[in-house]
Amino acid sequence: MISPDTPGEVLVAILTFIVAIGILVAVHEFGHFWVARKLGIRVLRFSIGFGKPLWQRTAGKDPVEYVIAAIPLGGYVKLLDEREGNVPEAEVHRSFNRQPVWKRIAVLLAGPAFNLIFAVAVYWVLFMAGVPSLKPIVGEVQEGSIAARAGLQYEDLIVAVAGKKVATLEGATLAIIEDLINDGTVDLRVQDASGLERELALRTGDQRRALTDAEKLLPGLGFDYLQPDPPAIVDVISPGSAADKAGLLRGDEILKFDGTAVEDFEHLVKLVGPSANRNATLEVKRGDAVSQVRVQIGERTVEGKKVGLLGIQPFNKMFGTEKYGPIEAVSHAAAKTWDTSIFTVKIVGRIVTGDVSLKNISGPVRIAETTGFAARQGWRTFLTILALISISLGVLNLLPIPILDGGQVVYQLAELVKGGPVSERAQLVGQQIGIAMLLLMMSLAFYNDIARHIN
Repeated sequence: MISPDTPGEVLVAILTFIVAIGILVAVHEFGHFWVARKLGIRVLRFSIGFGKPLWQRTAGKDPVEYVIAAIPLGGYVKLLDEREGNVPEAEVHRSFNRQPVWKRIAVLLAGPAFNLIFAVAVYWVLFMAGVPSLKPIVGEVQEGSIAARAGLQYEDLIVAVAGKKVATLEGATLAIIEDLINDGTVDLRVQDASGLERELALRTGDQRRALTDAEKLLPGLGFDYLQPDPPAIVDVISPGSAADKAGLLRGDEILKFDGTAVEDFEHLVKLVGPSANRNATLEVKRGDAVSQVRVQIGERTVEGKKVGLLGIQPFNKMFGTEKYGPIEAVSHAAAKTWDTSIFTVKIVGRIVTGDVSLKNISGPVRIAETTGFAARQGWRTFLTILALISISLGVLNLLPIPILDGGQVVYQLAELVKGGPVSERAQLVGQQIGIAMLLLMMSLAFYNDIARHIN
């Protein structure tokens, strides 16, 4: 559960939700806008949000009304269309309904496509900057659980799931979910502390569907990942920080802080926190030598409060970093986006067939909590969540639901097959069905959000 606990965190969640959705809706609608203009179709309005306009402006040689509206849960691009009103004779050739089918489909697909392209761009930035990752090392295994019966043990490193190599905790978890929904058995290859590898099969039986609820996956399987408590050994020192000015070096181990023995890096953080802008004495071990180092603690602001800051990051063998050059990062970003998109499609398909729990459908409350939490963790985490939501938005808009882009594409293909437009009656019925389906999905999403809090 990552629910906000304080008014400050609630505010951060709301603001980051608005920012995230605003960015992703703008990207999506810009796809429709840009392709329509390139294909010679007249764009009348570009709106971020629905409802009452908070800001609007008409601009450009080919005037477009730009709008920011009060309800930040979507947006739209209004195109010139004879079905929505009278069109001047001189502009008829630029109306959407007069365009060849391929042009209309291109405009409709552009929104989801731009969401996926945006995700590739975000992952490209992340992979160039370096993405810290935790290795999938098994922590506590519950006695008598599915994992215990399969032979999973403490400190086993998961190296492959269903024959596919995994290197990160995130990758292992997604692969476990994917293998679980396929046949209910999770096939693992693990490596013990001595380096010996072995094959395991976690058979879930009739618990398969229940375990597709993300919050029940690991508890239901009966194991958790090992959460590291890194020792207070310096790995990275921020230039100009308190540690840098005090002369600390990579590899230094901090043994004491003002005479208090330091248990691990997290303990050091707790000791430094209340000491903003004051002098302190560190007992530091460098090689075989132990010395006393005076340091003036720096500061950072967290929710309006000053917190002490040394400016160091810990060394931990359980962490790795995925980092690539500009060219190599492109292929990794594209592969990451593709894999996540396919995974999303599979999850949606399994929800429809009833193989995956409906509890995986989340609404605005859950998204706000997630974006708020990500923002508090740093820009890398926030961008990662932004990319994931962008992929979800792109994939979900391709679903053949009449009110979505995918449903509109189906109409265009039907016209291509039958040689004429789909009747207005059929389109109206389709829209009504689409609206009903979306309302049902939104109601379920809100219910799941509320139920998580109640539980």
